[in-house]
Parts: sequence; structure tokens; C-alpha cells
Amino acid sequence: MTAATVVFALLFYAATVVCVAGVVVKILDYARTPAPLKIPTTPAPTTAAGVGLRMVREVVFFESLFKGSLWTWLFGWLFHACLALVLLRHLRYFVQPVPEWLLFIQPFGTYAAFGMVIGLAGLWARRLFVDRVRYISTPSDHLMLALLLAIGASGASMKFLFHTDIVAVKAFFLGLMRVDWQPLPGDAILYLHLTLIVALMLIFPFSKLLHAPGLFFSPSRNQVDDPREHRHIADWAARMEQR
Repeated sequence: MTAATVVFALLFYAATVVCVAGVVVKILDYARTPAPLKIPTTPAPTTAAGVGLRMVREVVFFESLFKGSLWTWLFGWLFHACLALVLLRHLRYFVQPVPEWLLFIQPFGTYAAFGMVIGLAGLWARRLFVDRVRYISTPSDHLMLALLLAIGASGASMKFLFHTDIVAVKAFFLGLMRVDWQPLPGDAILYLHLTLIVALMLIFPFSKLLHAPGLFFSPSRNQVDDPREHRHIADWAARMEQR
């Protein structure tokens, strides 16, 4: 067994623990944070079913972003949609046998890598060339985009330029899940790709990328617009009324 196999096996175990534990802690923190004031972005639904439908539109179609900026919506939706396809395609490395639906989406997931890179490039150009966006952008914003872009580019290059042994890669990840480590192919581009993925997993719970689960806890999106029917009365005001 090569040293690279041992190093990457340990890195992925550690990164998985950090990523899962960090996301769970953040979600619990979001869930415990009180939001008593009614602050949904109007026009807002007045029923729970309406809120659910609004969240679906927000998650799937980026409705509010579409209303705010068409160019940002185009690149943002393209990136996220292609990222979803790429992630689904990568499930093949963790299941055996591969189900029919997963085989069906393989070609779409392969070329979605290009859409992912194009979307990221557009979002990065927005931060570089739009004055008002450049003003509020921080170094971490650029680093996140660079990291994601490097992951997409290195992944696509393994398919179209360097042709990594994906059978051995799948054996490696199946071995990780079964605690039966298998040798990792000795490809430099594969090592780069996996290193970038490990870095993303380690920083994900502590970065702005956590907006993925955070959206579901946003009061401006998940609240029913019924401030008259369910008024929030502060403790001091309640005590005043009792006097």
C-alpha cells in the first residue's frame, strides 16, 4: 500500500468528521436561534403550504435572485444545477452495483462540469468587474470561487485530458467505507483533485458556503406572513399589560 493511499484515507476520514460534525452543529445553532418577529420578504405566503411552495421555488429556481439580477441568477443557477448533476454522477464511486437511474445521468454529469466552470467564472467576473459587488467582496469570497473552480477544472481534466483509472478510484472509496483500504492510482492530477476536495470539506462548515442549509432557516423566507394574527409581544410589554 502506497503512502499516498494512507495519507488520503486518513485525510478523508478526518475531513468527513469535521464536515459532518460542523454542519450538524451549525444547523442546531440555526434551529435554536429564536426568530419571534415576523420579517418575511413580502409579498409572502399566508399559509404553511404557501411557505413550503415558496421554499421549493427558492431552492430549485432561485426565485428571489431571478427578480434581483438576471445575470447573477443565470451564472448562479447554472453553477448550482451543474454542481447537483456532478455530485449525483459521483455517487457511482460509493455504490455497487450502480442503479439504472445513476447510469442514465452519467453523460449529463460528465458535461455538467463545463457548465459548473462557466457559472463559477461568471460569478467570479461579477466580483471582479462590478463595482458595488467588488466593494463588498472579501479575500475569502475570491478564495472560495478559486477553490471551486479548481475542483471543477481538475475533475474535468481527469475525464478529457489525463484519463485517470476510475475503477481503482472507485475501489479506493468503497474500501474507505468498508475500512478495507485499496491502493489509490498514482496520478498527480488525481492527488490535486482530492486535495482540493478535502480542503473544501474542511472549510465548508465555517464558510459562506453554509448558505446551503442556512436558507431553510432564513426568517425572511420560512415565515408565514401573519403578523396581525400572531403578534410577538416582548416580555417587558407583556408585564406592562398585566399591571
